[in-house]
Amino acid sequence: MIIDAHSHVHEPVSAHVGLLNEAGVDRAVLFATRPHPERADDLAGLRREMAVLAKALEGRADTVEAYREAWRELDAALAALPDRFIGFLSVPLGLGARETAEIVEQEVIGRGLHGIGELTPPPGRAELVEPVLQAAADQGRLPVVVHGSAPTTAEDLATLAALARRYRDVPLVVSQLGGQHWMQALELVRDTPNMYLELSTANIVFAVRLAIKEIPDRTLFGSDAPYGDPVLARALVERVTSPGEVRDRVLGGTIAELVGLG
Repeated sequence: MIIDAHSHVHEPVSAHVGLLNEAGVDRAVLFATRPHPERADDLAGLRREMAVLAKALEGRADTVEAYREAWRELDAALAALPDRFIGFLSVPLGLGARETAEIVEQEVIGRGLHGIGELTPPPGRAELVEPVLQAAADQGRLPVVVHGSAPTTAEDLATLAALARRYRDVPLVVSQLGGQHWMQALELVRDTPNMYLELSTANIVFAVRLAIKEIPDRTLFGSDAPYGDPVLARALVERVTSPGEVRDRVLGGTIAELVGLG
């Protein structure tokens, strides 16, 4: 089974399904989203959507109410195609341990979802992820995905690794290969057994090759669609691997295990 480990709700959902079909992808991990760059048909429209993304990445309006419309969109996509999408839910950060635990129990477990993410702590504030990791541990090894590209800092990646070592039963996925800090991300994930590295939006081919070589059982094929393209993301993984067990794990086997499909 080929599984895209990183994608966001598209509008319309049929456009996303078309991309998956073209790439020969069986299923996709689906995150809720507030920005919708696929809606834009000109530069001005894209600027509006990217401003929403920037606001999210900076941690502004990080409240339950700000997330609810995105959660509704996710629910609709999962209800329409339950056999195609694997639902993960992003949750607000900075709410405290008790409220975070309640949200995870009600909105993640209560919805029958498979994990938490994509979390977007503000730059320099990766420690805000800790209550989510505690809630994930309490609920039985829920995987947690954290945004790895800019504005995530090198210090944030080190903080995430320290937290992962504290919550060893929780699979912690760093997305987008850690962005510009990909070498540090690779080293941290390699040396932290419950961390995983998702490979989307890589702009250096040998970064993907080295990541798979160093941690073949903890690297995940992902597209970050609609920002990336499943066809190109899969082609890149296949370009730097040979047919066999390692490629199969990267293209779906490992994420299937993490979400209980393996």
